[in-house]
Amino acid sequence: MTEPDFLAATRAAYDTAAVRYAEFVGERFHSSPLNHAMISVFAELVRAAGGGLVADVGCGPGHITAHLRSLGVTAFGVDLSPEMIALARGAHPGLRFEVGLMGDLEVEDASLAGVLSNYSIIHTPPERLPEMLAEFHRVLAPGGHLLVSFQGYDHPTGLAEAFDHKVSLAYRYSPDRVAELLLKAGLDEVARLICAPGEDTQRGFPQAYLIARRTA
Repeated sequence: MTEPDFLAATRAAYDTAAVRYAEFVGERFHSSPLNHAMISVFAELVRAAGGGLVADVGCGPGHITAHLRSLGVTAFGVDLSPEMIALARGAHPGLRFEVGLMGDLEVEDASLAGVLSNYSIIHTPPERLPEMLAEFHRVLAPGGHLLVSFQGYDHPTGLAEAFDHKVSLAYRYSPDRVAELLLKAGLDEVARLICAPGEDTQRGFPQAYLIARRTA
């Protein structure tokens, strides 16, 4: 099967920028208390539902995978960039990291207690987003939880708008439209957090965090 152009372009961009990006994203994460808060809520929901394996998809250099483990969640990381996975393995040698595609995860159906997608759907073209969410639904066990975060797009009807990301072409998404797509994929919204545009000092975008649960 021929790989979509957007995947090849995204992989090449992150392989090239891996070291620089790892330094930037680590600092940004550690200075984002609201991001931390939603990940903590996600981890608590996973534990309260009985625990189990969680995939950190688009894990980059592995900082959030390691954070999930510190919160008592058994997590592993997946990323399409071999260079990112090499950095993750070097920084966190006790954790599991794999090169792979979040839209084609090499895990059994209904086998995961959680999926975390921290700003990793943003390089997915809008027309491909439903199949990405369908893959998250496939791998989640009934009652399993998903946390998806992304730059928000405040538009009454539109799904997404492209923007010039630091590394590769990206899209910011409407939280309402993403919630609708989640529901169509069999994932019920549990909670959301929308950070005000002014909290983003770089671009002035809203930041969206949606937690959903696979229908039991």
